[in-house]
Amino acid sequence: MPIEVNGKSFETDEEGYLVNLGEWEPDCATVMAAAEDQELTENHWEVINFLREYYDEYQIAPAVRVLTKAIGKKLGKDKGNSKYLYELFPYGPGKQACKYAGLPKPTGCV
Repeated sequence: MPIEVNGKSFETDEEGYLVNLGEWEPDCATVMAAAEDQELTENHWEVINFLREYYDEYQIAPAVRVLTKAIGKKLGKDKGNSKYLYELFPYGPGKQACKYAGLPKPTGCV
């Protein structure tokens, strides 16, 4: 089911993840979040951008445990914890944040 962003159509899989990761643009995240009644704040973007950098470096979307630890190292202990990440991404920081970032679903996520 495609999403419409700025007059362009982006193909997604049955769970809403982009089929072509290279097509992602920031407005894709905004549209995906709006569809889930969420508004992206600076804190959301910090995590989304972190995930995109992580994926560029390691070619994998991190599972929640790895994500939490890596964010803690880069952004500080107050942001590198499950409570904080679940407040931002209530449907699961791994799944939801990766979807908004235009990345594949992390391995180990149901």
